[in-house]
Amino acid sequence: MLPYSTRPSVDAILAAVPGLAPYARPAVVLHPTQGTPGLHESSVAGPLLWPADEPWPHCSVPDELEPSGLPPVAMVPVAQVFRRDAPGDWWPKDADVFQLLWCPNVHWDPPAPQADVSPVVEIRWRREADMPRDRFSPPAPVRQEEEDYGFSPRPCTLTPVPLTDFPYPEELPDDLRESVDRLVKETGGEDGGDVITRVAGCKFGGWPTWHLNDPWEYRCRDCDAPMRLLFTVASDRTTRITVGRCGDLRVFRCSADVRHRVEFDVH
Repeated sequence: MLPYSTRPSVDAILAAVPGLAPYARPAVVLHPTQGTPGLHESSVAGPLLWPADEPWPHCSVPDELEPSGLPPVAMVPVAQVFRRDAPGDWWPKDADVFQLLWCPNVHWDPPAPQADVSPVVEIRWRREADMPRDRFSPPAPVRQEEEDYGFSPRPCTLTPVPLTDFPYPEELPDDLRESVDRLVKETGGEDGGDVITRVAGCKFGGWPTWHLNDPWEYRCRDCDAPMRLLFTVASDRTTRITVGRCGDLRVFRCSADVRHRVEFDVH
């Protein structure tokens, strides 16, 4: 059973708190199931569509295991998602495959736009029609954290769950926050948690959580427009991913132009 089956419908949520309507954002949660994903399936830690003539990305940023950052470490596949599984306005017009890779080591104070105390991340946008049909065999990392640290994901297939997400109550006006808090308490899931706002999990779109610090607005480094949540890599027992203190690695994108640089954050 998917963890969002206990969530009220959007109509029920807005009937209970009509003032939430302007804050609604589309999201697609990607529910993982351990398995052997195929090359043309959305996956965590599965095979990536990769051009034969494109060098595999390596990380030379200093890390805990090697302060010099040398030799560079081959990045590992974290997620590949096809547009058909997660349609939305977060896609560039000429792309239908999203890929996220990271260095399987923790980095302290890496260069912007990377997040502190986290793996260094790279993103690729692809067109499936342009990709080779054969599997690409990436190089193995020359060093990496122990597997139980959380940066060496377990292969999983992904089941898309489209939904409408709402913001962390602390981002709302006081009167609206009280109504949302009340609804959260009345509709808690099986564990009594919040199934209304900033829905948890690996997802495209939606709202980020800010339970560790006050809400923060990222601004685009290219045009200073506000940034919105693009993608979340969540800590999860099924994928064996752990980032931060069992938190999320989030990717924020420019709200004005999806081609502008992204920002990475760990929370």
